[in-house]
Amino acid sequence: MKARIKFRKYGIMRFIGHLDVMRYFQKAMRRADIPIAFTGGYSPHMIMSFAQPLGIGVTSDGEYLDIELKEPVASDEAVKRLNQVMVEGMDVVSFTEIPEDKKSSGMTIVAAAAYEITMLVSGKSMYETVPVPGEWDRALEAFLKETTLNVMKKTKRSEKEVNIRPMIYRMEASGEGLSMFLAAGSEENLKPDLVMETFLKYMGLASEEHPFHIHRKDLYAKTADGSYLPLEDLGHRIQM
Repeated sequence: MKARIKFRKYGIMRFIGHLDVMRYFQKAMRRADIPIAFTGGYSPHMIMSFAQPLGIGVTSDGEYLDIELKEPVASDEAVKRLNQVMVEGMDVVSFTEIPEDKKSSGMTIVAAAAYEITMLVSGKSMYETVPVPGEWDRALEAFLKETTLNVMKKTKRSEKEVNIRPMIYRMEASGEGLSMFLAAGSEENLKPDLVMETFLKYMGLASEEHPFHIHRKDLYAKTADGSYLPLEDLGHRIQM
């Protein structure tokens, strides 16, 4: 049986990198007595995979971890046990059963991500944000009318020029900040900080002078009809 865990990451835990989050959940599984399965061989390890690693400093309401279970455990019980061993800044939201096939793994199916961007004031915390300036509404409208937004995009091995406009599915401004719905996953992946830096540059502003905070709302899979569903909605609760 395979299960998907949805969790939140916030507060001081936003500074913990992906590898440390992985080690953290390995310890949490043991402490919460979750019957997770292990690989075989001389060096067995827990069977788990994350849908989309989160950047350091980014908070999130929608992170996903897929695991394989040796035996079923009720969703409510699993969430309760895990939250009892969580530290401040990490909460488990849901625990659902997902299909056994590899094509259903979060790492494979994630296709988009939703973000909220808030502007920061120098000398204040990330929670003391300022509204997006009114003139940004007009600039954003013009920005999204562009069919080509070429930027230098870094990969693990090189750097190349990429048109990021097709990967911006939606981008809106409000009094609180900016919301983005961007391509994510193995096929196409667009980081919100790159979009924000490109937008500020489009307006003739320097990102260093306009600090911002990124919050990931959720991760989505694309359905057969072209719509998007949160990864959480592709599983079902385990009842015993």
